[in-house]
Amino acid sequence: MTHILVAVAWPYANGPRHIGHIAGFAVPSDIFARYQRMKGNQVLMVSGTDEHGTPILVQAQKEGLSPQALSLKYHEVITEDLKDLGMSYDIFTRTSTLTHEKAVQELFSSSLENGYITLGEQKVAISPLSGRTLPDRYIEGTCPFCGAKDARGDQCDECGKELDPTDLINPRSKIDGSVPIFTSKEHYFLDLPALKPYLEKWLEGCKGWRGPVMAFAKALLKDAKPRAITRDIDWGVPLPPGPFAADPNKRFYVWFDALVGYLSSSLEWAKRDGKEEEWEKWWKGDAESYYFMGKDNITFHTEIWPAILMASSGVKPEDKPSSFGKLNLPTQVVASGFMTMKGAKFSSSRGVVVYLRDLLKTCQPDAIRYFIAACGPEKEDSDFSFEEMERKINGELVASWGNLVNRVCTLIYRNFGKIPSPDHLDEGGEALLSSTLKGFEEVGSLIEKNSLHEALSKIMRLAGEANRYLSDAEPWKAKEPQKSRILFAAAQAVSDLNVMLSPFLPFSSPEVFSFLGLPSSPSLPKVRKVEEEGEEWSEICGPYEAEKWERHPVAPSSPVPEPHALFRKFEAKNEA
Repeated sequence: MTHILVAVAWPYANGPRHIGHIAGFAVPSDIFARYQRMKGNQVLMVSGTDEHGTPILVQAQKEGLSPQALSLKYHEVITEDLKDLGMSYDIFTRTSTLTHEKAVQELFSSSLENGYITLGEQKVAISPLSGRTLPDRYIEGTCPFCGAKDARGDQCDECGKELDPTDLINPRSKIDGSVPIFTSKEHYFLDLPALKPYLEKWLEGCKGWRGPVMAFAKALLKDAKPRAITRDIDWGVPLPPGPFAADPNKRFYVWFDALVGYLSSSLEWAKRDGKEEEWEKWWKGDAESYYFMGKDNITFHTEIWPAILMASSGVKPEDKPSSFGKLNLPTQVVASGFMTMKGAKFSSSRGVVVYLRDLLKTCQPDAIRYFIAACGPEKEDSDFSFEEMERKINGELVASWGNLVNRVCTLIYRNFGKIPSPDHLDEGGEALLSSTLKGFEEVGSLIEKNSLHEALSKIMRLAGEANRYLSDAEPWKAKEPQKSRILFAAAQAVSDLNVMLSPFLPFSSPEVFSFLGLPSSPSLPKVRKVEEEGEEWSEICGPYEAEKWERHPVAPSSPVPEPHALFRKFEAKNEA
């Protein structure tokens, strides 16, 4: 048994979730977490809403709300969205908690004491229209490296290069379109050059990463520079006592703040569970940690976050770890591509959007999850269309898997009303069950590598094999004892495949087990209410019971209920 931390990128609390948000890392991280629970590992899956920084301020201004009110509004919306998609977070919290604030300040203070945070000058951009400091991500211009027109002030999504706002050609404010004025201000910097040798050594020892992610991470370190971790802004985690403590317009940079959320949410989970020290099992020793995000966040998870962990834990004999002790570095950083629509990146602000809440009105959550697992931007960008979604859901989920379950379970119910009791299996049945049994190891290995496209394809090939066996054997024509032999083998194949599909399809898998007379425990997220300093909010939580990743033998003579269709067909024309 291994303790496995599944750390999922934090969405900004500035709007509802769209399919671009959930396709790259939300659903894949949940499939991975569910599988690991089924393998008997102790999983802690954490995330929450990122509630600080300019994205929140800008949206709050648009809606005429305070940043705090806006954050709470969209935290509730996002929580509901993710719950209804079956995201099995052990905790889905917020970056506005007191636990988070203290964790951010503690990691900062220990990194500062160890000498890995220094004071320095940084050129900052100011809007001439509002007088407000513009964060890097709210300055756009032409990338000096690849010529992309909409590169951001911290990174170009087109070529992946790290940027400074002053690097951009023809920079402009994303908020008001003005040409920013640059001026120098004093800020705290994370000394990446001092940590570079340790980061390089860590990367060399990492195994199983996607090739492009590792290559990108190594390339980043070649040109490591000190990175500013504070900003001139009045909404964010305040600094602890020090040179800027009394400055109301100095806060931690949102990415320093948000990254610490993986730790603070683990602390918050332990506090909720009444076991204050329990979090350490997922952060120290032999515990493993897997971080899921989009490719635009590789920089922060392969360079900035490991550097923060090293700086605060200490890398030299004379360094002193923070009060949290020596914390583990990421085992794997699992970064996905972008889901696009007609070649354009999903973006609420640009009107390229399909909201999850709207999609859930016409499409079952398992169908959405199936489509994302089959067609999501796993290792490279993928283009979304309702037509492709219809083809995948109707042609595979409904026609292959749903049809197999319905055929087998209906035949058993109508002919026996219970699982048949064969004297032995025929050659075809033996071959089928040999294939599905091997599938546990083959599919499991693929999920462990986060190769979900291949894993799902393997399962559906096995479903096709089961459908062919049923069609060739023709149990509707067979007499006893052959009818029992065929349908028992088919029932066991359905059970095997249902176990393998459980991480992908958590809503329907308990129903399939019930059709086969097998017990199961729905493993769906719950929501609890939490209150702090007079404010109440919702929080996704567990616990989650998991079926074992192994064959669940169907029991001869077990009574079975009348089955019903599992999935509805999806019609693209209804989404136009």
